[in-house]
Amino acid sequence: MTETAGGRDAEAVSKFVESFAAQLVEAGMQRMPARIFAALLSSDEGAMTSGELGEQLRISPAAVSGGVRYLAQQHMVSREREPGSRRERYRVQGNQWYEALTNREAVIKRWETALSEGVTSLGADTPAGRRMAETLAFFEFVEGEISAMMERWRVHRERVFGAG
Repeated sequence: MTETAGGRDAEAVSKFVESFAAQLVEAGMQRMPARIFAALLSSDEGAMTSGELGEQLRISPAAVSGGVRYLAQQHMVSREREPGSRRERYRVQGNQWYEALTNREAVIKRWETALSEGVTSLGADTPAGRRMAETLAFFEFVEGEISAMMERWRVHRERVFGAG
């Protein structure tokens, strides 16, 4: 058995990373960012350098860079400098799902604006305009539900994991 720095079975960790990444890919995430995210999530520190990610996942620095860029755009990882070094570490936070979903709220708002313009442009009483209006109503509903759900999550998270 090969051990990781945390004393775990490296093969079992690798198997988990690939399995969870496959689930993320099935849900629509790109393969390399999914593997990087799963590796970060499964590390004790929740942070790794590009070299560590490349070594664990057996991928090139360019693949790490592209995957991390995607994850940062989705607010699923953050970049930080190692103290006294120019090397960056990539970190996944405990609240990454909250951040990612909150970011989606901004996207939904932009879609609502575009859909509202579509209803106006197409005419609310045309078949296309009604379809556009129903789509707009759906996203307005989803936005309200996400906001309420995120508030319930904040309360639940504090109750289960404490403040912080």
